[in-house]
Amino acid sequence: MNRPTRRQFLADLGAGLGAAKVAGGTPLLAEPHASPARPVQGESAASSVQTLPAGIDFRYSPLSSQLTFCFPDDHHKSLVGEHGDLRYGHPGVGRGIDYFPEVVDFSLEGMEADVVRWQQLEAPGVPVVHTRINRPEAFLELTTFATRRAGEGRVDNVIVEVEPKSLHALHAVPLVILRTKREVKLTQSSGATIVHLGSETAPPFMVSDVPLSLHEDGVVWRSYAMNAGLAADGTRFRRFFRFPQEGQDFGKLKDGLTHLDALLAETRDYWQDWKPFEGNVSWQLPSRYGEFLVACARNIQQAREEKEGKLTFQVGPTVYRGLWIADGNFILEAARYLGYDKAAQEGLETEWSRQFPDGQVAASAGTEDWKDTGIAMFTLVRQAELSQDWTYFRQMQPNVLRAVKFLEGLREKARRAGSVNGRYGLLAEGFADGGLGGIRPEFTNTLWVLAGLRAVLKAARQLHLSGFEDAERFYKELRASFFAAAAHEMRRYPSGFEYLPMLMKEDRAWSAPDPWDRPRPQTAQWALSQAIYPGLVFKKNDPIVAGHIKLMQACAQEDVPADTGWLHHGGVWNYNAAFVAHVYLWAGVTDWARLTFRGFLNHATPRYCWREEQPVRGSLTAGYVGDMPHNWASAESILYLRHMLALEDGPALRLLGGIGDFELSGDQPLDLTGTPTRFGRVDANLEPLGGRRGWRLKFRRGVGPAPSRLELPERLGSRCRFARLTGAESRQEENAILVQPGASSWEAMWRC
Repeated sequence: MNRPTRRQFLADLGAGLGAAKVAGGTPLLAEPHASPARPVQGESAASSVQTLPAGIDFRYSPLSSQLTFCFPDDHHKSLVGEHGDLRYGHPGVGRGIDYFPEVVDFSLEGMEADVVRWQQLEAPGVPVVHTRINRPEAFLELTTFATRRAGEGRVDNVIVEVEPKSLHALHAVPLVILRTKREVKLTQSSGATIVHLGSETAPPFMVSDVPLSLHEDGVVWRSYAMNAGLAADGTRFRRFFRFPQEGQDFGKLKDGLTHLDALLAETRDYWQDWKPFEGNVSWQLPSRYGEFLVACARNIQQAREEKEGKLTFQVGPTVYRGLWIADGNFILEAARYLGYDKAAQEGLETEWSRQFPDGQVAASAGTEDWKDTGIAMFTLVRQAELSQDWTYFRQMQPNVLRAVKFLEGLREKARRAGSVNGRYGLLAEGFADGGLGGIRPEFTNTLWVLAGLRAVLKAARQLHLSGFEDAERFYKELRASFFAAAAHEMRRYPSGFEYLPMLMKEDRAWSAPDPWDRPRPQTAQWALSQAIYPGLVFKKNDPIVAGHIKLMQACAQEDVPADTGWLHHGGVWNYNAAFVAHVYLWAGVTDWARLTFRGFLNHATPRYCWREEQPVRGSLTAGYVGDMPHNWASAESILYLRHMLALEDGPALRLLGGIGDFELSGDQPLDLTGTPTRFGRVDANLEPLGGRRGWRLKFRRGVGPAPSRLELPERLGSRCRFARLTGAESRQEENAILVQPGASSWEAMWRC
């Protein structure tokens, strides 16, 4: 099959993932290391993180970035870069992150270079982008926004303004610089300039409200100088540029050239009316948390697209503009949390439309990423739990059983090949992802398949469905084989704890002549994080869980696990931090959960989006990897914000487990209304009593199976202790308050 894969994309990075070495060939980092800023040894270290800075101030924001400013479900994924540049024409999967056939920059003539003073959105839910560029005598400000006025169609727009720094008259020559390899032609009409690519008969690429002159300077780029403008007495020199996205002719665009303020007002009105939630779902979170929630909902909708009559939740606008099964599981869960029930169901059906006749489910990650089949099974169950509608699950039983047969065949394939996977009784060697390329003896595929099988079999038992007997047998055998293999494959970290690497000892990469080229212990641990939570493959006291937690703590830099992905030296895989934060939250290592999640948020840009991977500050070895905005990251932000208030732990429901001093510091409500769970829809409204006297939680649960255990923390933060609960029976068990699970409505109070 000739599907483009994530593996192929990453292979194209080539030397970009390599690293320079000091003279003499000695690697800069030859062995696994713990961050010197955070030496961690086991559980006792968790308390040490309380003294670290708690703010969300984008301190680790990438210096190279881009964001979308298009509409929800928009086919035209318009991008603006960190300098206010427009980026066009990325073909999608298979090209590098910087492959844009047309790039439009805005600048000024003069000696000094542009310095971006800031770039910001008008609001987290209003993607009107303002970029302010500093020059010695003036500011250049760019306002970038999308429109789709009736009769005109989809258009990108940039308002260019020159603002003097003093009151004396100022001459300025703004520039618009088009970088393209295509032939450029200019035509004039009604005082406007029309820029065509290819020939004068081609549809307009750009139109401006001012005459432009062409200055050729080499083959790759051409610059267009506007007429000299005069700005004085604090007024602004202003020009307008429009970029039609649907091949519209100039006749449809010319009226808008003289009504830029009206166009901008229309875009503002649209986004101010837009809501991040649908149905009966609503959230209220304080400060940055609320900003990220709204912005991430917008990011996800902007990346989404209708294909073959159904909405597809796509990961990003460029290299990951497509369907990815692993990413999709978490994006679809976030969609349910936001109330996008119909779109989530369409997204689920789109995923299962990728099932082949042999039972495999595969999408953009390729056909040797066996875990996608297990993840699709897991997603099927999770979506039914959240919707409380098992109709589609029942309908898909033949597809699920065919998927199980395919997975059984992978185990037989491994045995026939005589591989180490076969000797252990695991799935065939496959693609691990997360920094581990090629077809290797690895655990990630088996781990996610165990999670998918576990979810499906649990659901089948609850629904009293027959026909899953062979699947049950296969699951038990595969699970036993995995734990037996894991016992042989555990390794010792230099600081003394045991952990399970995702690459088996037999792989030659462990003995590469140059230590720099050997796998990092934390490489590809993403799948283990997810098998722990939400996969629930392990018990909390399992040594594999303990080793994973210690490993993630040991490799922390910039408040997040580092070197866990494709950037093996000096890089962070941003949303991997959210995977690990969930493990910490589930395991009760709550200080580390909060620190790591805030570290994840601090790696976003101030425009509330993430690059997949980026260098740590000061790195001389790492680059940038992956799409931006990356919406697995957006989804993980939404998921953690929900789970810090309401976490489903198998048959148990844990409330407020992620709430600490930082979350309480603003004395503002934290509110979930109508949030879907496997126990029905839940309202959880945490509100301050005023004057820092305490907090009250109002809880209500709708129709659905009762949890077997409903748990609250005895302490909220460091100052507030549980006082009483009304409306249901409760009792204290160590540091938890256990509430009568079947009670549908009650209130709890903490005094500070």
